[in-house]
Amino acid sequence: MVTAAPGEELSLALALVNTQRVGDVDDLDDPLPWLHAHGLRVTSVADVTPLTDLRTAVRELLAALAEDRAPAAAAVDAVNAAARTDAAAPQLTWAAGPRREWRSTRPGSVDEAVATLARDAIDVAGGDLGRLVRPCEAHGCVRFYLREHARRRWCSTTCGDRVRAARHQQLVVERRTV
Repeated sequence: MVTAAPGEELSLALALVNTQRVGDVDDLDDPLPWLHAHGLRVTSVADVTPLTDLRTAVRELLAALAEDRAPAAAAVDAVNAAARTDAAAPQLTWAAGPRREWRSTRPGSVDEAVATLARDAIDVAGGDLGRLVRPCEAHGCVRFYLREHARRRWCSTTCGDRVRAARHQQLVVERRTV
C-alpha cells in the first residue's frame, strides 16, 4: 500500500488522482476497495470508465492549479457534468436533535461516488485548498499533494529519499570522474 500524499485526507478528488501512479500501477483496476476505504459505499462497479474519465479531468484541474494556468475547457465540462450525475438533496434528521444531511437519490451507486468526487474537485479548485495543490517534484512521480509547508517538495518521504539518494549518487559519480 502506498502512503497517502499530504492532503488526501482533506480531498477525495486529490486521492482519486493519486490512484494512478508510474507505470501500470492503478488502484482503480479493482475500484471497490479504494472506494470503500474512502467512505464511498458503492455496492458494485460494472464499468470503471466514469471513474477513470473523472480522474483524467481532475488531474488536468490540479495540474492547472499547480501551474497557475486555466485548465482545458473539456476538463472543466467533464467535472461539472460528473457533479450532476447524481442528485443530492438536503434531508432533516432528528436522532440527537436537528441536523441537515445531504442524501443521494441513488445511494450505493457509481453515479453517487462520481458526483461526490466531482463536487470535491470543485470545492478544491474553487476554494482555499486550490492554492496549495502541487505536483511531486520527484523524477517520475505523477502524484499531487497539498503543500502546507513551504519547504515540502515531495508527496512522500519515499519520493524525498529517492531524490536525495539520486543526488548523492550523482555526487559520487562526479567525484570519481574528477
